[in-house]
Amino acid sequence: MNLTALSIIASLFDLPGPIEQIEPYGSGHIHDTFRVSTGASDTILQRVNTQVFRQPEQVMENITRVLEHARTKILAEGGDAARETLRLVPARDGAVFVRDEQGGFWRMFHFIAGTRVFDSAPNLHAVYQAAYAFGRFQQRMADLPGSRLHETIPNFHHTRLRLEAFQAAVRDDPQCRAAGACAEIEILLRREPDAAVVVDLLEQRRLPERVTHNDTKINNVLFDATGQKALAVIDLDTVMPGSVLYDFGDMVRTGAVRGAEDEPDLSAVDFDPGLFTQLARGYVHAVRELITPAESELLAFSAKLITYEQALRFLGDYLSGDVYYKIHRPQHNLERARTQIKLMTQMEEQMGLLEAIVVRCLNEKTP
Repeated sequence: MNLTALSIIASLFDLPGPIEQIEPYGSGHIHDTFRVSTGASDTILQRVNTQVFRQPEQVMENITRVLEHARTKILAEGGDAARETLRLVPARDGAVFVRDEQGGFWRMFHFIAGTRVFDSAPNLHAVYQAAYAFGRFQQRMADLPGSRLHETIPNFHHTRLRLEAFQAAVRDDPQCRAAGACAEIEILLRREPDAAVVVDLLEQRRLPERVTHNDTKINNVLFDATGQKALAVIDLDTVMPGSVLYDFGDMVRTGAVRGAEDEPDLSAVDFDPGLFTQLARGYVHAVRELITPAESELLAFSAKLITYEQALRFLGDYLSGDVYYKIHRPQHNLERARTQIKLMTQMEEQMGLLEAIVVRCLNEKTP
C-alpha cells in the first residue's frame, strides 16, 4: 500500500498532530504494521489479518475491555497507565477501528516511547521479568467485569481436539508421508491420555476458566529502555477465556529452551531447567494469591502438555501437506515437530524436578 493511501487511513484516526512520516514497523508475521510519526507523538497503525482473525470486531471488543480494565487497575496501584498498558487511538467517528474501501480492517495504538522488546531473553533477570509481567496481567484480569470474553480463535488450546485432528491426518495421510514419520507418530499417539487432562478438568469446573493471553513469548512484553524492567504485555489479539496452565505452559515451551524451534540438528536443542526456574519464579510470584491448588499442581505438567500440543500441530500439518504453517524447506514442519518431541521427552524425564521447583517458588518470598 502506498504512502498516500496509508496517510488517508491514518487521518481517519484522532491523531495527536499532523502526519510527518509513515514507515513499516516491527517484524510481526500476522498484521501489517506501520509507525506514524506526528509533531506531538507517534502512533502504531495496523491492518488486522482477517484471514487469521475472522471476527475482528470481536477481537477489538475484547481488547477494548481488557485495556480499560488494565488502566483502572494500574491507576489504583499507583502505576503509570501511559507506559504499563497499551492505549487505543479512537477513530474520528468514535469507533476503535476503521475499514478502508477494500474492506481492510485497521486500528491504531499510542506508541510507548523509551521501550524495547527482546526476541530472546538476554539474561535470567529478563526471563523473570517477562514471566512476572504475564502473571501480573492475569492477576489484573481476574476481576474483569462484564460477560465472558469472545473466543477469537475457538478451541485454540483444546488439546483433545488437536489430537483428534492429528489422528485424522495420520489416518488419511494425503501426502503419503506417514511412513517416514512412524517413530514420531508413535511417540505422540502413546501420550493420548495427556490430551484430555486440562480440558476435562475445565469442563468439570475443577479448574477455573480465566482471562488468558495465549501467546506468552518474551517478544510480547515491552521492557524499559535499559532492559531491566518489564513494563507492559502487548499483542492482545488472542486474549480470551482459557486456563492459566495454557499461558504458563506456552511460556515454558518457548522460553525455557536452548535452540531454535525449527533447528534441524536436535543435538542443538535442549530444555533448560535453569530457565524454567526463572519463569516459574516470576510467574508464581505474580499469581500466587490468584491460582488454586489444582492449578499450581499442574503448572509443571502444563509445560509438557503445551509442548505436546504443538508437536501434534506441527506433525499433523506436515502429514497434511503443510497447509497451515509456512515452510522454507521440504521437511520444515517435521523438523519443528521433532524439536517439540525432544523437549517434551526431556520435560517428562525431569518432571519430578520441575514440580519441586514450582513448590519451592510457591513457598519463597517475593523479591
